[in-house]
Amino acid sequence: MLKKLDVYIIKKFLATTFFILAVIMALAVIFDVSERIDDFVSRDAPIYAIIFEYYLNFIFYYSNLFSGLIIFIAVIFFTSKLASDTEIVAILTGGVSFNRLLYPYFIAATLLTAGALYMNHWVIPKANKARLNFEEVYIRNKFHYADRNTHLTLSPTERVYFESFNASTNMGFKFSMEGYDGNQLIYKLNAKTFLWDTTKTKWVLRNYQERFIDGKNERLVGGWQKDTTLAFTPDEFKKRTSIVSTMNYTELSKFIEEEKEKGSDDIIFYELEKHQRTSYPFSTYILTLIGVVIASKKVRGGIGLHLATGIFICLIYIIFIKTTTVMATNAGLDPAIAVWIPNIAFSFIAYLLYTKAQK
Repeated sequence: MLKKLDVYIIKKFLATTFFILAVIMALAVIFDVSERIDDFVSRDAPIYAIIFEYYLNFIFYYSNLFSGLIIFIAVIFFTSKLASDTEIVAILTGGVSFNRLLYPYFIAATLLTAGALYMNHWVIPKANKARLNFEEVYIRNKFHYADRNTHLTLSPTERVYFESFNASTNMGFKFSMEGYDGNQLIYKLNAKTFLWDTTKTKWVLRNYQERFIDGKNERLVGGWQKDTTLAFTPDEFKKRTSIVSTMNYTELSKFIEEEKEKGSDDIIFYELEKHQRTSYPFSTYILTLIGVVIASKKVRGGIGLHLATGIFICLIYIIFIKTTTVMATNAGLDPAIAVWIPNIAFSFIAYLLYTKAQK
């Protein structure tokens, strides 16, 4: 059963969070408009599309992305205000324990975490789809290049590699295809360029060379041009890595499994996206505890000192996230571990601060 104190703190928590969120998003929209206005005008973007397809979904995406840090600042701000008005001291001296004081904070944090989880896995992907479609048409240039040095597994016996692919001309460079019998290489095809023929719906290999391997015997065949059918089309190269942000949880899980079967080099990025959708909302609990512990003490610097401390902790947290993400993409760290390490580390920090909090 909630008491007046619980309702008071929950209202303060949520009201401050949404107020700060509204202010930050308003500033973000203003800055983005000033940067994008030339694109909107030059490409005749409709007002309706700008407002409801782009900026409405822009607000959804970025407010949810930074919700944990915004909540942290909100907790510090209004708790510091309570402390400076000696309300925290009055609550504690009135017989309310510090643990009991945390109760309404964690109720509000639970509401926000549950909302963020639902948004991340189901609502935001749909919003991103509309936002990214708008960006493709009215803001950025069309996609030109697939990722460099792309590897594809077409089947258990066929593997493909190419250095680059230009989607505007449907032409790629330095193509290679290998065929296997078990672990034994039996066929290799190299071509300096490969082109998608839209009329024949086939690939055209130019300046190619084929090697047929039978034990110690090899046969070479070469030529200027060769038409061939391969188990992929240019549409597969036109996908941006950010396409995963348009998929809900079920779609993303299925997509990752399909890409694993193809041997995609971008699996790490997809798995990071999947795990971050869960880990980021749960940081709300950790940052809420740290915020309450820091801001509940009345200090000479007041709200200013508390906010400065909070911003510093936010920067450390962001740097930590970026570091572990780089470790996952470049050093082979498991994506699930990479996204949860910052939360685990800051959980220990939160516990140490909690043990030294006024009781």
